[in-house]
Amino acid sequence: MLTRDSVLLTNRVALVTGAAVGIGAASALALAGFGADVAVCDRDEANLAATAAAIAATGRRAVTGVLDVRDGDAVRDFVGTVVAELGAIDVLVNNAGGGFHAPFLEVNDKGQDALIRENFASVTHCTRAVVPHMPERGGSIVNVTSIEAHRAGPGYAVYSAMKAGVASLTKSLALEFGTRLIRVNCVAPDVIPTPGIGEVPVRTPLPVAGHVDDVAGAVLYLASDLSRFVTGTTVHVDGGNLAAAGWHRLPDGTWST
Repeated sequence: MLTRDSVLLTNRVALVTGAAVGIGAASALALAGFGADVAVCDRDEANLAATAAAIAATGRRAVTGVLDVRDGDAVRDFVGTVVAELGAIDVLVNNAGGGFHAPFLEVNDKGQDALIRENFASVTHCTRAVVPHMPERGGSIVNVTSIEAHRAGPGYAVYSAMKAGVASLTKSLALEFGTRLIRVNCVAPDVIPTPGIGEVPVRTPLPVAGHVDDVAGAVLYLASDLSRFVTGTTVHVDGGNLAAAGWHRLPDGTWST
């Protein structure tokens, strides 16, 4: 039977990548607010320290790592530190990622490699490092992708392909890790203002602006026992944009393609 405790993460351990600002920071604070000790990592040392301080203010423990999740050795070292300080890891949130706008033909080899490593290899590095340290009772892996995993991304072709790759990987790992009772799911945001992208126009079916806490709420759901029978799927936090496809809500409430 579901109770209020079903959403709590009391004394569980979570690891959130890209947690200095935006969706990563909001997710880390949500997990801490519902009882988890949280390990956070990012390349942004100053803002990561602020996230850790906010976690500590909730009364939970925080472990920080200033590192690049594209570096597999750095990821493995950090996971070892987390396990030594906090114990087995119950929840992994693969949030780190990023991209840049450029026509496909203008993306050079170095840029393409960076997009692949930041948006796909980072997920495989962290997942391989963490899964052996998840407890026998199971755990949850939440991969933050994008609406671009499910539609075309002109000017972001490689980024979109990597997000689609993570969505496919999520389904495969949900099957591979099922016998370990490890659930693997995605959250796919859109039109969420973050420091990386700034404000975005609100033309979604829901005529309200999205917020990083909306994504954090989906992460919390997938991390908690509320989603104990949910794996291999994607929660879309996009104000209805995927459902709308090519339709846009106009200021007067009518629709246009």
